[in-house]
Amino acid sequence: MTKSIDKNRSDSSKEFSFNARDFDRVRDLIYKRAGISLADSKQEMVYSRLARRLRATGIHSFSEYLDSLENQEIDSEWEAFTNALTTNLTSFFREEHHFPILAEHVAGKKESVSIWCSASSTGEEPYSIAMTLCEAFGTLRPPAHIIATDIDTNVLETASRGVYNLDRIEKLSAERTRKFFLKGKGAQEGLVRVRPELRDLITFKQLNLLEESWPLSGEFDAIFCRNVMIYFDKPTQSKILKKFVPLMKPDGLLFAGHSENFLYVSDDFKLRGKTVYELAKSLASGTRTASRHLQKGNP
Repeated sequence: MTKSIDKNRSDSSKEFSFNARDFDRVRDLIYKRAGISLADSKQEMVYSRLARRLRATGIHSFSEYLDSLENQEIDSEWEAFTNALTTNLTSFFREEHHFPILAEHVAGKKESVSIWCSASSTGEEPYSIAMTLCEAFGTLRPPAHIIATDIDTNVLETASRGVYNLDRIEKLSAERTRKFFLKGKGAQEGLVRVRPELRDLITFKQLNLLEESWPLSGEFDAIFCRNVMIYFDKPTQSKILKKFVPLMKPDGLLFAGHSENFLYVSDDFKLRGKTVYELAKSLASGTRTASRHLQKGNP
């Protein structure tokens, strides 16, 4: 005999009423807004993070809060809602094996290097890319530019400041620490700031990968899209990968996270190395032009 689930039943011990129906509404809204697929196991996480938004807005129930979102009664709250449900786990030189590959890829390039970091979080990843470029070219001002985007405006603000607790760089070598960071003194003791030369290499901007058009131009030598796709379902992954194609140079590289495999969702890329992809031969050799026209809606 099976038991039916009462979606209206909530935990009376909680500060705010929150039932399975509320959770389903949250899942539907964040999927439509940001493409994030929340698993059943995320119900407590959702409650914890959004309860803070209820306190901040003075709303006393999840159903009322979600109604206000859907009715767009508080325009700025959509941004806060998305920020609250976005997971940001990062560190300097995370998945370290990618950075020597990037250095080798850009070595000897005679034209300016362009890289897109599509989930910059609090900035550790784009700054790691910047350090790699400085080392590859042997200068703090390499011929390169990095576009660093994220859907979460809070983490972008942190990334743009480039100020971190000292323990965030404790695993970096003494040479990198000395070369790329300034240690705080006095009231700033215990903090470090990335050197202004690194900051000058990066443009931070808000971008939702689900948007129909991205405010980006040109072609990239490399795109970092690491540990992002795991939050999307396969149709969403396929759509995003398809949109990467016309933004990559023929020899461009796509860097994925350690738990991501794009081969099962796209024929546009082939595996070059451990979680590093390049364009399929047909695309790299010429059909990308047609793909670009199609994406823009041209015949």
